[in-house]
Amino acid sequence: MSRFLSTCLLGFVVLLGMSAWPAAARPVQETAVATGLIIGFKDGKEERTTRHVDRGPWASERERARKTWDRSARRDRERVARLAQESGVALAGAGEAGNAHLLRLERPLKGQALDRAMRRLRLHPEVAWVEPNVLLPRQQLAPGAPNDSLYSLQWYLQPADNVTNFSGMNLPGAWTIRNGSPVVVAVVDSGVRFDHPDLAGRLLAGYDLVSEIDIANDGGGRDADASDPGDWVTVGEAGQGIFQYCSPSNSVWHGTFIAGQIAAASNNGAGVTGLNWGASVLPVRVSGKCGALVSDLLDGLRWAAGLPVAGVPVNSTPAKVINLSFGGDAPCSQAYQDTIDEVTDAGALLVVAAGNNQPLGNPTLTRPADCQRVMAVAAVRKDGAKASYSNFGSQVALAAPGGSIESNPNHFLVSTDNSGTTTPTSNSYGYKQGTSFSAPQAAGVASLMLGINPALSPAQLIDRMKTGARTHAFDAGRSTCSATHPGICNCTPSTCGAGLLDAERSLQLAAGPAAVIERLGQVEPGSVIALDGRQSVAITGSTIVSHQWQQTAGTSVTLTNSATPLAGTTLATEGTYVFRLTVVDDLGRTGSDTVQVVAAMPPPPAGGGGGSSSLLWGLSLWAWVLGAIATQRNHLSRRTRRA
Repeated sequence: MSRFLSTCLLGFVVLLGMSAWPAAARPVQETAVATGLIIGFKDGKEERTTRHVDRGPWASERERARKTWDRSARRDRERVARLAQESGVALAGAGEAGNAHLLRLERPLKGQALDRAMRRLRLHPEVAWVEPNVLLPRQQLAPGAPNDSLYSLQWYLQPADNVTNFSGMNLPGAWTIRNGSPVVVAVVDSGVRFDHPDLAGRLLAGYDLVSEIDIANDGGGRDADASDPGDWVTVGEAGQGIFQYCSPSNSVWHGTFIAGQIAAASNNGAGVTGLNWGASVLPVRVSGKCGALVSDLLDGLRWAAGLPVAGVPVNSTPAKVINLSFGGDAPCSQAYQDTIDEVTDAGALLVVAAGNNQPLGNPTLTRPADCQRVMAVAAVRKDGAKASYSNFGSQVALAAPGGSIESNPNHFLVSTDNSGTTTPTSNSYGYKQGTSFSAPQAAGVASLMLGINPALSPAQLIDRMKTGARTHAFDAGRSTCSATHPGICNCTPSTCGAGLLDAERSLQLAAGPAAVIERLGQVEPGSVIALDGRQSVAITGSTIVSHQWQQTAGTSVTLTNSATPLAGTTLATEGTYVFRLTVVDDLGRTGSDTVQVVAAMPPPPAGGGGGSSSLLWGLSLWAWVLGAIATQRNHLSRRTRRA
């Protein structure tokens, strides 16, 4: 009887351990090399939004937020250390990864060793999810770009003629409306060359958020120097250690090129013309050799938007537009989405590249392009066809010129560059192509729109640019973009977004009134909520004459005072609800925005005091250990038989 009970108990424990593994917890790909693990706590959002409200006499709201964040970060680092010890994961240190938490591993892990470490943490009752902190490559350049210093072929800024130039963005027409706006645009990338003459007076100080010295390539970790020292990888470095899956490569000067696209000095008789003649570029360095760690990239997004990052000074010049030309091989994760949500709620539009993975056989969107609330931009050629390298999908907002090789070099993009193949040498102008460089086109246009109407929200900028986009070009000799025709193809709204970016139309649409809604988060079912649009504004010289609220998603509810700035309703049942406010000014121009609110019961408190949750976690962890031992024995047995 005793033996029977023991067998049953063991079976119960093993099943319990198996049920504790989430369905999404698949083994990590063999190619992933992680320097750490990014962790989400089950009570993570609540912890950082409701605890330790700072009442100190600090100089500003931003400084108060930084003090609160630093205190929260110190507490959470201690918690990460405790979880690592309880889970048996070797810890080198703890930190942050955007809105999530970072466990720095004692040594890099990959394959089964990485998978085991992640599983041990997932079994802990306080952990909601875990993902590896891996290097993300910048969007790779398409091959064949020449090294010429010619700079007079910016065809993509010209009006489209629908004969030889189908994808020109019509900047001359836009510049008659507004050619410069003093808007801060962050380039979260490899840093910049501050001494480039065509960027003189256009760059803010920025910050270097690369944490690993080997990746940083400048002899230090995080510091106030956002300059690009070069990101070359030698033959001796490639395939070794953290660069195990990197190839030898020259320095690219990726961030310098993008900074010039957005804001190079213009109308000065030299160099190239930037899209916004008055913008200030905020360089936020997150990448070095072989790319950027996820944790550095997410912290860089926070800092760019003016949000606090532990151990880093407050950003006194937060960006209204952020360009991120990085991709990955994984879907949007919770760490990404949580950080993007907070950046967007802070008022910053995040413009991202759709990705250049199509030639590698993966045309679908990956993070961050498949995340919610970003503006993903695909690349088209001069003739309007989707560029051969560009990823595509239903979450793309629109398409913009990214350059192409069919008429080398005339169909590439040209911008500020450097001639150095390793360390920087002479400043120059270079040609490149890729979705890395279609995204800044949209970022630059968005910054011009904000000069006309600073009250536009990120969602409104995306909506108005999509509304102003021209219809995609069509050629009967090309196939429609699809899974079976992913290369050079005819774009459609379901593959390459609403259409082709048109700067003049976008700026015209910026002049309408802006519906501004107070953000709502999560409430409990049965709550009465206020839909507050009282901060909506018209452009100078106009007034808003009407407001109209309507529900666009969720279980139907009754709205009160729906024709006023302040409406209300009761959310009786659990679910996600979306409401739209449309405002009209005295000239009949309209503007609209939406707000989302989730009605849900709060999660039960995480076990941490020796109760049943901790007991179940202990049993689950032992079950996993026993299973691992059994697997190892079977493996050794098979090896003995084969011998």
